[in-house]
Amino acid sequence: MNAPRIRARDLMTEQELMEVRTRSTWKGVALIAHAWALILGSIAMVAVWPNPFTFLLAVGIIGSRQLGLAILMHDGAHGSLANGDKLNMFLSQWFCAYPVFAETRAYRRYHLQHHAHTQQDNDPDLILSAPFPITQPSYRRKFWRDITGQTGYQQRKAQFLNAIGEPAWPLRQRAANFWEKLGPQIVVNAILFAGLAAAGVWWAYPLLWLTPLMTWMMVISRVRNIAEHAVVPDSNDPLRNTRTTRAGFLERLFVAPYYVNYHLEHHLLFYVPCYNLRRVHEILTRGPHAARMEVQPSYAAVLRLATSRPKDQDRPGELVSNVRRARTGAVVDGNQAASGF
Repeated sequence: MNAPRIRARDLMTEQELMEVRTRSTWKGVALIAHAWALILGSIAMVAVWPNPFTFLLAVGIIGSRQLGLAILMHDGAHGSLANGDKLNMFLSQWFCAYPVFAETRAYRRYHLQHHAHTQQDNDPDLILSAPFPITQPSYRRKFWRDITGQTGYQQRKAQFLNAIGEPAWPLRQRAANFWEKLGPQIVVNAILFAGLAAAGVWWAYPLLWLTPLMTWMMVISRVRNIAEHAVVPDSNDPLRNTRTTRAGFLERLFVAPYYVNYHLEHHLLFYVPCYNLRRVHEILTRGPHAARMEVQPSYAAVLRLATSRPKDQDRPGELVSNVRRARTGAVVDGNQAASGF
């Protein structure tokens, strides 16, 4: 079943639509540069002031920027990162997707099905929202798996096994499949490691690139997935089957970078680049549909809704984790870091 939709012209004027649809290559490049500047700046901070506080701060910032790169990859999948298909794909792949072991084209094929069937039975992302609400102990167990790297390990393991192919395949076929699935990602990460090593901080790759990727990014990817579609009021109403969550400075820094919190606006107008979503929100909140829009005041408020199941209904192991239930061939959350956008 296709998801119900509202016509763009029923949401805003032609002039407003023209305004928010406008794409800017320099803005897309600036967001990519911002993400990498924070990543490299955080590494430099730890190199200059090595202590537990700066390390934990760097893990939080870098993990959020890794999610940010996945968000910008998502914009590339929608053709919104830059003007021109070739430049859009080049920036999305080499500077956003490959560093976090994702792939824009494979993600696009998967993700557009989510937009076509949002919160319907054939939505490939329904698996991310359907189990909610859950109990607080259940969420704590998920948080522990995420922050300790168990979720990240299972996702990478599934991704690697998918890349090496079937044992019965000829070696040439397996090698070709591996290159197609993971080759460019490994090349980009090798370049990143070599660059850090040349700068005298080789240790930053395992400690300040892979560690955030496997831990904090997993935590906030789950939070983002929950905020976007879990416990929404009406799965058949396009203004209420997706959620926008207000985000303050700290939430934008550590949890919700690059306007990802404006998810309702993205679903209503999915061709709008991320840096124009706040403007879409401003327009909609002055319009006739404002009262129906599903908007929550914070990510903490969303998590309270998502963990509202009574504790006496807690059944450890009853809800199969997203990792185990994920399709083997799907883009793994960097993944599914982008899958629910």
